[in-house]
This record gives sequence, structure tokens and C-alpha cells, in this order.
Amino acid sequence: MSAAALPRRWYLQPTLAVARGLLGKTLVHDHADGRTAGRIVEVEAYRGPADRAAHSSGGRRTPRNEVMYGPAGHAYVYFIYGMYFCMNAVCQRVGVPEAVLLRALEPLEGIELMRRRRGLPDGPEWRLCRGPGVLCRALGITRADNGADLVRGALRILDAPPVPAARVARTARIGVAYAGADAARPWRFVIRGSPAVSGRRVVSA
Repeated sequence: MSAAALPRRWYLQPTLAVARGLLGKTLVHDHADGRTAGRIVEVEAYRGPADRAAHSSGGRRTPRNEVMYGPAGHAYVYFIYGMYFCMNAVCQRVGVPEAVLLRALEPLEGIELMRRRRGLPDGPEWRLCRGPGVLCRALGITRADNGADLVRGALRILDAPPVPAARVARTARIGVAYAGADAARPWRFVIRGSPAVSGRRVVSA
């Protein structure tokens, strides 16, 4: 892939702009097993201490979420449910713990490797990265990638033409009912019509 990685300054935009802008970009992972890549079709923004759905809600700072407080353009990878890793792109300046969760990709490269990792030898390709946990499994992303430099590392996000506004929808985030009023904020962005989008299919303009 010949496109350049998104520069560090790109991740210093307002976090909602980063989330919207990540749609259509390409996530690439050069692993010892081979290269995998996919087009980002679904994301969620998490906006720091004032956002009760964020891991940094209320200013919480732990070894687990420390990467969120560091430089922009790095990967924040965490483990959930005792079985899945999830990947976020860290935004904002040092000390401002905001990030964007990558929820789904349309596979582009390394599809057979993705199938082996997922244990899905057949079936539609769009199933391979449909959801944040299986996305990481398909691309071989683990806690070892926590803190990875997305600008110049083996795990990186490449630039691509922006997705037209008519193809983008916003909804409330998924699985954050515990966040009270913040659960209703329309901070999930998806590409309309992509079969790889996870969760709810009813989307608003």
C-alpha cells in the first residue's frame, strides 16, 4: 500500500473530527505472520474525564489506560470479557485522555490470514472484522501493541480520500448504558450500507 500514514498532527483535531475522519482510512498491521489491512467503517469517540463512558472518566488514571494520557497517534489496546482485545487511536495533546475506538473494518489485504486467525475458512469476508474484538483478532492485535506508534510503526493508519457526508451516519455508542446521559450522545460514526458495520443497523443522519 503506497498511501502515507496519517501524521501526528492529524490526531490533534477535536476528537469527534478525528472519529469522523477515520472513516474510510486504512488500518494496517505488519505482523510476523504477514500483513493484514482493512478499511475503517465504524468508530466511536470517547472524550475524556467528562465522558462517563470513557476509561478516563472522572480523571481515572491507571496502568491500564496510561497510554490515553500520552502523545496522540498511538494505539490504546485493552482486554475485555477475558477474551477480546480492543484498539483505540489516542487523540489530543499529552495529558488529555481522549481516544477513538475502532469497531469494524472491511478487509482489504491478508484475508486468508484473517480467516485462519478467526477460524472462519469460508463465508463472507465482511464478517471477519465486524466488531472491535474480532477486528483485533483478525489483525493479530494484542496487548503487546498497546502504545504502538500509529504514525511510523508496524501498526498504523494510512490516509485515504474522505467519505462523503451522505454516506456517513451517527448514532449513540454501543454497550455503554452504564454511562447515564452520556450513553445517548451520538458519538458512533458508521459508513452507511457497509455490511461490516456491527451492532445496530438503524442509523440517523
